[in-house]
Amino acid sequence: MGTFRYPVVLLSLDRAQRVTLEMLVDTGATYTWVPEPILRQLGYQPTFRQRLRLANGQIIERDGCEAIVEIDGAQRTTVVIFGDPASEPLLGAVTLEQFSLAPDPISQRLIPVEALLMSLG
Repeated sequence: MGTFRYPVVLLSLDRAQRVTLEMLVDTGATYTWVPEPILRQLGYQPTFRQRLRLANGQIIERDGCEAIVEIDGAQRTTVVIFGDPASEPLLGAVTLEQFSLAPDPISQRLIPVEALLMSLG
């Protein structure tokens, strides 16, 4: 599957500040990854630590929090990981699922998909 970047807006907790990032759409990443200075600029503080496995198999730990994210005009809170300062922002699978979006690498856009619910009966 090809990769592409997509504009994602991060909002401060009071929604007074907005930062638009061109994030790499990465369905292989569980969580969304944002460089730490950007999260701190928006007033976010770590609320938990998360163990993460890198593509090379190495295990790392990073701080995380819930942040307000806007994609194509829709807003949700989602888990974001405090990334290294010079790292590339990544849009992870959890955030995509929360927004009911799937990547279309051919047209390099995110498309709405139906959310799934298990039958109760």
